[in-house]
Amino acid sequence: MAYRFTARVACGLDDPDQDDCLMAGVAESDGEEAFSLLFMCDVAEPDEQEVRLGMDTHCLVTPDQGTAYGCVREVALDGEVLRVTLDPSSLDALGLADPVVEAVLRAPSADLARMREVLPRILAYGRPDARPRLINL
Repeated sequence: MAYRFTARVACGLDDPDQDDCLMAGVAESDGEEAFSLLFMCDVAEPDEQEVRLGMDTHCLVTPDQGTAYGCVREVALDGEVLRVTLDPSSLDALGLADPVVEAVLRAPSADLARMREVLPRILAYGRPDARPRLINL
């Protein structure tokens, strides 16, 4: 069964003058204990070391800094529900029990629009075989 939460916070950050990576995400709240999904990728193209380590793709971070690279298989937006399907082999690294996470989107519309603008760019980063399927983003 999918893990489902209500996302009252959303973001999409893509200013290379401020950060060295693109970030998009959703969270229950802005509190440290809130459940969240944060998608990231570098601004620069992957270097040789990143390619060698398999870090030449998008990254997903969950609470408690659970981190996995290239783990997103599909992202679908159906009305107000963002459904993220993950590679089951990434669940331990992410600290999750189910490969499907659903976020009911209740964040401010401007923040959701930024997240929807930046997220596809993050998921298109790096090696083609790690790019997930995007539906209605």
